[in-house]
Amino acid sequence: MRAVVQTVSRASVTVDGEVVGAIGAGLLVLLGVTHSDTAQTAETMARKVHELRIFGPAPDTPGPERSAAEIGAPLLVVSQFTLYGDARKGRRPSWSAAAPAEVAEPLVEAFVAALRGRGAAVQTGRFRAHMLVESVNVGPQTLLLDL
Repeated sequence: MRAVVQTVSRASVTVDGEVVGAIGAGLLVLLGVTHSDTAQTAETMARKVHELRIFGPAPDTPGPERSAAEIGAPLLVVSQFTLYGDARKGRRPSWSAAAPAEVAEPLVEAFVAALRGRGAAVQTGRFRAHMLVESVNVGPQTLLLDL
C-alpha cells in the first residue's frame, strides 16, 4: 500500500459537477493498493497515517509536532491506482503493480473503515470515477508512505 499524505488548509473531490467529499484543515491522502496488500496492510497504514506527527505544535504552546489523531484533523481519502505507475522504461507507464479494482476497492474501504474506527472524521472520493481533486497544501508538506 502506498499513500501520498499532504497537510492541507482545505481539499475537495468533485465528480460530475458534484462535490462528493470535502474537508477544511487536515490531511489529503492519495491511496494506492498493490497485489500483496491485505486488510492488515490497510489497518497498519490507517494507524500510520492517523498517528503521523505531521502538524506543528499548538500556536501558543511550545512542544512536539502533533498527529491528526491528537488534534482531531479530518482526512480526505482518494483512491489513486496511478501511485503504482512505473515509467522506468519508455514513455508509457505500466500499471501492472496496481491491484485490480475488485481487489483494491475493498482495501480502500478497509483503510477508511480503520480510520473511522479510530475516531477520525473521513471524507472520500468515489472509486472508479473521474475525479477533480482540489487542495491547498500547507507548508507545503507532502510525504510518501510505503508499506
